Amino acid sequence: MAGSRWAPWSSKSVSGRSASGGGFDSHPFPPENMETLPIVKIYCDGACSGNPGPGGWGAILLFGGKRKEISGGEAQTTNNRMELTAALEALKTLNKPCKVQFFTDSSYLLKGASEWLKGWKLRGWRRKEGVLLNADLWQTLDAELAKHQVSWQWVKGHAGHPLNERADELACQAIPY
Repeated sequence: MAGSRWAPWSSKSVSGRSASGGGFDSHPFPPENMETLPIVKIYCDGACSGNPGPGGWGAILLFGGKRKEISGGEAQTTNNRMELTAALEALKTLNKPCKVQFFTDSSYLLKGASEWLKGWKLRGWRRKEGVLLNADLWQTLDAELAKHQVSWQWVKGHAGHPLNERADELACQAIPY
């Protein structure tokens, strides 16, 4: 990232299979004044070549005039796991509590995080119908979401939104063929 302005994410490069990219420093949450939280917009997407099959994820983080792109992939996965991983890895890059505005074309991610998560937790990470797929990622995502004030917005996929298209491009480029 060019410039000397502060950004609420790690300066480490995050690309490839492993994308820890910094994490949550021991900042108390919620902070005393929620109004002072930095606002970060995140566009995220997952992709899979075959489902299951090799997959990739990508995310774009925006803060002020700064932009950070991250991506990674897995040899054997599903599209839903890549959607979750994109959001999770984006949150892991933040090094302090933020107001996070997520933009995703994944109804699974959006509804899971904003509607279904609470019920899954109450049922011991199970669905009413039984096993919760991707429970490992949902549990980790839940822990990361708890560190921030998060809102979700659905965007139509492949409809020409430049940042959503770029997140998709990052995800597709990260698929290990």
